[in-house]
Formats: sequence, structure tokens, C-alpha cells
Amino acid sequence: MSQVQRKRSFWTWGHSSDEPTEAERRKVAESIARRTGVAVEPPPVPDLGDIEIRKPRLKVPEALRGWVSTESEDRLLHTYGGHSLELLAALRGRFDNPPDAVAHPRTEEELERTLEWAAGAGHVVIPYGGGTSVVWGLNVPEDTETAVTVDLDCLNAVLEIDRTSRAARVQAGILGPDLENALRPEGLTLRHFPQSFPWSTVGGWVATRSGGHYATNHTHIDDFVESIRMLTPRGWWESRRLPGSGAGPSPDRLVIGSEGTLGIISECWLRLQKRPTFRASAGILFPDWQTGAEAVRQIVQAKLWPANLRLLDPEEAGRAAGVEGSLALLVTGFESADVPQGSNIRAAVAIARECGGSIEDEAIRIDDGTGKATGRGGAVGAWRNAFIGVNAGATNGLGLLSDTFETAITWDRFAEFDGYVRGRMTDVLNRVLGKGASLSCRFTHVYPDGPAPYYSFAGTARLGGEFEQWQEIKAVANEAVVAAGGTVTHHHAVGRMHRPGYDIQRPDLFAEAYRGAKRAVDPRGVMNPGVLIDP
Repeated sequence: MSQVQRKRSFWTWGHSSDEPTEAERRKVAESIARRTGVAVEPPPVPDLGDIEIRKPRLKVPEALRGWVSTESEDRLLHTYGGHSLELLAALRGRFDNPPDAVAHPRTEEELERTLEWAAGAGHVVIPYGGGTSVVWGLNVPEDTETAVTVDLDCLNAVLEIDRTSRAARVQAGILGPDLENALRPEGLTLRHFPQSFPWSTVGGWVATRSGGHYATNHTHIDDFVESIRMLTPRGWWESRRLPGSGAGPSPDRLVIGSEGTLGIISECWLRLQKRPTFRASAGILFPDWQTGAEAVRQIVQAKLWPANLRLLDPEEAGRAAGVEGSLALLVTGFESADVPQGSNIRAAVAIARECGGSIEDEAIRIDDGTGKATGRGGAVGAWRNAFIGVNAGATNGLGLLSDTFETAITWDRFAEFDGYVRGRMTDVLNRVLGKGASLSCRFTHVYPDGPAPYYSFAGTARLGGEFEQWQEIKAVANEAVVAAGGTVTHHHAVGRMHRPGYDIQRPDLFAEAYRGAKRAVDPRGVMNPGVLIDP
């Protein structure tokens, strides 16, 4: 269990201790001004106590007041997720639609009493997780009369470790670092590291089908779930803990990715691994994006299963890794708890060189279990620092509009898909943000049958008009990836943001079947309405 209750930041990712300082914000503002030619002063951070919000529209029963709060600060801290525009609204003191109450149940019995009260009264119930959703997955719908947000931050313990089977029973409210700290003395790890890892929870990972940053093999939370315990308005849903089963459709698979629409995940059994001791890494340069993509395809289809196989296009390689010119960069790494990785990385490098990639032998870094650092120097180290050091609040209010969208497509369609998406995005970015806007792409995950391209864009925004400009760009991005045959989201979840694309992507009969499942466990339709389907 986490021994320290860390206060969430309301205007940036993470905790208040993660917030950029005033000096850091000014340094970022100067950097943006040099790039855009527009100087903007960092807006002041408001005091939470000075922000006025509407009064609660419900009354909490006396018996529940020990863990259900209607305090303004608690409601403010649970109004938004982690999307940059939500954080910008918070920085400007705009909290137009907060939840009416926030529950922090300390036991499953308190969780039961909370849901019994809320569902019985017809209050919308929104599971919160770590609050890092970037797809409007935890916001109160605008047409909601009353809403209760449920935060399992007090249900945050590792309850049991099965060392023989390498699995752990974990409460859903535990944060990523606390989970790893509990497993470390046992020499074990979950090995699931989404970019939001420091601030997100196990329950949130399961509910959103989270993807970790390992590029191949076991990377999605689906691969780690052994069984799930979830409370629905109709009662408990708990699957049998098994290594595998062919007994009909999986009850766990229906819960994984359900995004709070069926119930509140209380705990789950997760498959673990030994902590790795053997590592290897390399940064391989390619003359262009297409050549690098072909190398990635051949490496992943060779089933060497590198932990990292991220291809950065020239724009991304220049910005995030300091690569000069028009070269693409492939960041690859291997790790194992039992087997030295020198032969694997040399095999991957050999394939890359055959495809036109270049790397000096001495730039291949191998640790045979001595603790030698890999992935720390050169372009690979620069990329790693940029990836881990992301802070979604540092650029808030400085006139820069930036965002990402991710998808997946099969190899045979990738080149045509990428060209179509880039063409559509370049047009809308030039129209909305001007000719100086940037667009880049990297592979975050790769499979034998296709990559997961992750696009980033940025440009100078009109202060006060950021949301409207973003909305126009995002609508084109959603439409383009779905129209070209990709998925509307690879690992960021659907939420309310991706509903239009998801409605086109998923079969109509599946939506009807899912509504039937929702009616069975949530007859009043109170669980996170507007996400995935309409009740």
C-alpha cells in the first residue's frame, strides 16, 4: 500500500510535486517564442480556494459521509483528465461541470454501499482511476443531472503474491510505482509501463486496455490479466483465476477496455515476470522513413521480440533525439532475466543493415548482467530523456497547440495509409495553424502483421481559440485514420473523444450485443454513460 498520500495537480499531469516551476515555465515560453516568433507570458496558476464552482446537486447520506465528499477542492481535482485542453481550462480556472460528489471507499464494503446508493438514486457513476485519461473518459457528461466520481485511491494494496505461478492479486487503486516497489523485493515485475505510469492505476490500465511502452510481445494489459473482480450495479462480477481457458467467450475480455461502462474494477490477478538483468540497445539510422519501416517489419517478423523497436521519422528524430538531416532513427533494445541478449541484438542489427540501416559496432551497447548502462547515450539516450520527461503542463497557455493520435494498420496497407493520413493532416494543419505547423510520426508498438503509428502535431494557436482549432484538427485525424482502414485508437482508449470514429469502426451488431450486456449489469444506465455506447 502507498504510505504517502500525494496530492494531485489540477493543471498538469501527476502530482503537485511534478508541476513545473515558474522559472521552468518561463524558460519554455522563451523557447516557444524563439520557434514561433510570438512571445506569451505564462499565465498565473490560480489558487484552488479562489475558484468558484456550482454547489452539489445531491445530498450525501449521513452514513456515507466518512468517505464521500462534496468539498469543492475534491470535486475540482476530479473534474478533468489529462488532455492538454482540459489542463488549459483548469489553468484558466474554468470548471464548468464538476462531479457533485467524490467517493473514496476504503473497503469493498464501502464501495458496495457507495454504488448501491448512487445507482439506486439514479446518479451517474464515473470511475476515476489515476485521472490521466486523454480522451474525455472520466468527465461528467454535460446533460447529466447528478454525478458521483469514484476514486479507489484508498484501495491501493498488493494483497497476495503467488511466487510459484508468478502472479499477484492487486487492488485497482494502486499506482504504477507503488506496485513495482511492492514487487521489487520479490525480484518480480509486472513490466507494464505506459507513459502515464507514475500517476495511473492498475484499474485504469485494465479498464482502458492500456498499452505499455514495450514495443513487441507482451505489452498490452490484456496479456497480463489472469482474472478480474468488478462491482456492477447488479452485484459482483468475478472470473475464475486461470492461466488460460477455452470455455466460451472470456468474461475478462469483456471487462478489459470497458472504460467504466459496466462497473468498477476492484482488484485483479496479474501475471508477473522476473526482473531483467541482461540488456542490449542500439540506435540505427536509415536514409528515410520508408526504409526504416521495412527494416522494422523484417525484424518483428523474425520474432526476436525486442523490448523496444521504435522507429522515429526524420521530423521526430530531429526534435526528440537530435538527429540531423533527413534520417530516420530506429531505437531498439532487448532485455531478459535469464538469457544474455548480445546475440539477439546483433541479429536485429544485421537485418537492419541488410535493409539499408547504419550503425557502428561500438555503438551497440550490451549488458551481460553486470549492471552496465544501456540506452543512455547518444540519440537513443536523448530520445529516452524526451520520452520520459514529458510534462503536459509546461506549455499550457503559451500559444502552442500540440497533440497526438495513434492507430494501427497492417503492413500491406501501411505505406498508402501513412501517405493518406499525412496528406489530410498537412492540409488541415496548414489551414488551421498556418504553414509553420509540424507533423511527425513514430512507431510505438509493432506486431508481425503491422505497426502502430503514433502521430504528433504542433503549431501556433490563437489564444482563447485553442479548443475550436484543436476540434477542427482532431475531427480530421479521427476521420482520416478510420477512413483509411486503421483503428481510431491503439492504446489511448475510446472515451467520449473517439466515439464518432468508434461508432464507424465497431460492428453495429456488436454495439447491440454490448448494450444487452450493459442492461444486464447496469439496468439504469448510470455507469459512465456516453462512453463506447449510449445506454
